[in-house]
Amino acid sequence: METLDTKTIGEYVAQDFRTAALFSKYGIDFCCKGNRSIEEVCEKKDVSPEDLFNQITEILATKNENNIDFKSWPLDLLADYIEKTHHRYVEEKIPVLLQFLNKLCKVHGATHPELFEINELFIGCAGELTQHMKKEELILFPFIKKMVKANLSHETIQAPGFGTVNNPIAMMMEEHEAEGDRFVKIADLTNNYTPPADACNTYKVTFSMLNEFEQDLHKHIHLENNILFTKAVALEKTFTEQV
Repeated sequence: METLDTKTIGEYVAQDFRTAALFSKYGIDFCCKGNRSIEEVCEKKDVSPEDLFNQITEILATKNENNIDFKSWPLDLLADYIEKTHHRYVEEKIPVLLQFLNKLCKVHGATHPELFEINELFIGCAGELTQHMKKEELILFPFIKKMVKANLSHETIQAPGFGTVNNPIAMMMEEHEAEGDRFVKIADLTNNYTPPADACNTYKVTFSMLNEFEQDLHKHIHLENNILFTKAVALEKTFTEQV
């Protein structure tokens, strides 16, 4: 049986997403930087590895009927789920948040100048994520689905124009990390999405939406980095081994 200390943060979350809340509690990035060990993150965060191990063990030992085992899903189904759940969420929330942030800058910018930087950061996020998702939907996800179909029918596949699935995946993971870093800055500027004392309802709603957006982004990136991409790389290897 694999011991706790041999797993990465991402592997724990892939096993049981409830551990994500625990890592978030300690400010541990489980999505963009999920390839780190428990010892590594504990050292950086000045957290006791033993205490964290015990808490992880307690979570894993507790039965959870509502926990979805995304690791068991076929890759084409998982790709569709990500696109229809998380990509659509991003597409729906971006225009609303852009409108609200622009309004906050106009109304409260004089007394809260940090709003201008928050707005600029989110504008950058909106543009980059929109392009990022299209690359996944038009290039990477279709190839993953093609591999799944070929595997089921015991057929071979031609090498894609991008050479190997590792190439677009590396690009996607790099872009994931950039957006993760951007939201670290947004969280810091918003005092972890805590509205100021003089905040109006729009102010409060906007910060709440930004917080929700970041949480969804974390799960979105986790599903790709720690499950979809890892299994896609493994699946591609089965075709090269057949040659």
